[in-house]
Amino acid sequence: MNRYVKVHPSDNVAIIVNTEGVPAGAMFAGGLSARESIPQSHKVALAAIAQGGPVVRYGQVIGRAARDLDAGQWVREEHLDLPVPPSLDDLPIATAVPAAMPPLPGYTFEGYRNRDGSVGTKNLLGITTTVQCVAPTVDYAVARIRNELLPRFPNVDGVIALTHTYGCGVAIDAPGAQVPIQTLRHISRHANIGGQPLIVSLGCEKMQPARLFPDRQMFTASAALPPVLEHDPYVIRMQDMELRGFGEIVAAILRFAEKRLEELNRRRRVTCPASDLVVGVQCGGSDAFSGVTCNPAVGSAADLLVRAGATVMFSEVTEVRDAVHLLTPRAVNQEVGLALIREMRWYDEYLSRGYADRSANPTPGNKRGGLANVVEKALGSVAKAGSSALMGVASHGERVTTKGLVFAATPASDFICGTQQLASMNLHVFTTGEGSPYGLALAPVIKISSRTALAERWHDLIDLDAGRIATGEATLDEVGWDLFRLMLDVASGRKKTWADHWGLHNTLAPFNPGPVT
Repeated sequence: MNRYVKVHPSDNVAIIVNTEGVPAGAMFAGGLSARESIPQSHKVALAAIAQGGPVVRYGQVIGRAARDLDAGQWVREEHLDLPVPPSLDDLPIATAVPAAMPPLPGYTFEGYRNRDGSVGTKNLLGITTTVQCVAPTVDYAVARIRNELLPRFPNVDGVIALTHTYGCGVAIDAPGAQVPIQTLRHISRHANIGGQPLIVSLGCEKMQPARLFPDRQMFTASAALPPVLEHDPYVIRMQDMELRGFGEIVAAILRFAEKRLEELNRRRRVTCPASDLVVGVQCGGSDAFSGVTCNPAVGSAADLLVRAGATVMFSEVTEVRDAVHLLTPRAVNQEVGLALIREMRWYDEYLSRGYADRSANPTPGNKRGGLANVVEKALGSVAKAGSSALMGVASHGERVTTKGLVFAATPASDFICGTQQLASMNLHVFTTGEGSPYGLALAPVIKISSRTALAERWHDLIDLDAGRIATGEATLDEVGWDLFRLMLDVASGRKKTWADHWGLHNTLAPFNPGPVT
């Protein structure tokens, strides 16, 4: 049977469901006939659309017809003219604030409670680098820690090197520099490493350890180790005169690592309310099904998390910009709505300085998956935000502290967005239509497919199949509940994501909007 999905009653295009697409002449229920072969997830015109007429999906205009389109025709990127984005000057703010949903008490997970009040979903030793120059040394030390020390500390899940490309050759005092510095500061004290930083510095770099922790005492390799481990950082500076040669440098890292491992090994999972979860949601390798299956399913689960008192962060400015008019009415108050507009405007200006605009967002894979432009992509992306009130907005690099649904500003780049969200989250949910092996070492990443065909082909990479929604095998709410329960299991360590099973962990990529010198 030839099938398509029409999302909203006013839509004049729909997407093809059949895995192999449909051939020319294929008949649909209701009498529509395909005028040409149309691939799965691509759009078919449900009625004739005159040149200049609106092309509507999700009940919103995703473009203007660049030429006359016949009913049954394949509607592709080149058939659409990109509309202007919603004006930021006259958006409705807090005009349709959703009523608070009924609480969802009694749901818990087994997590690691830290002294600062945060809760971890893993128990890791993390070693932060202040500059890329020291990354190979830290990687070498991590391999030795993993082989020589870790077997003695069975309650520790692992050791990771928090390496990145920032730290030197940059305008460190430029306003934009605060974004990567704040991000790395929060990651260095992540809940999943017990909030206790262990830092390896070169010594001459611009991002000195004191920039990361200006209010903390530093314990260096030449100082006596403190008798009690608090939140003050341990710092190994490779250029310190006391460290003679590579062997002594690595020995100092191992000595400090052993002290941290002793502390981490005493941690135990305890029962924590679901309200202690801080979940980041993101999409990558999206297709036209993403806004029909996996993203709305994440939105359904987000509503459950909000009802349980948790925090849900959605991000990706360029994949929100064209749908911002649907979000500002949901802002809990004027302040939150204006903050959302502020982040949209800042990014508009950032792109303009680079002689680009939001049309640069869609990838070849997005287009292969049926997404014609950034407007269609954004309307599907914001479905991850569910239906609750928007309670807060965090700017780039800021740590989220608000409960409920929060917009955390980040670029849409998968690995940069994930790095930015790591400043706050202890669990990550990632949707994909075309497929992505993306993962993070510091937090579990649950991977959700938009199509069953992808879940079957990548059976050992996808954690949850939301394609069942399109085929009618499951409802949106059923998949939302499946995801909610899976999140509690993963946060408790009862289930391991495929990304963690295979050790698929992307390198940190802090967003640096400042100049490079």
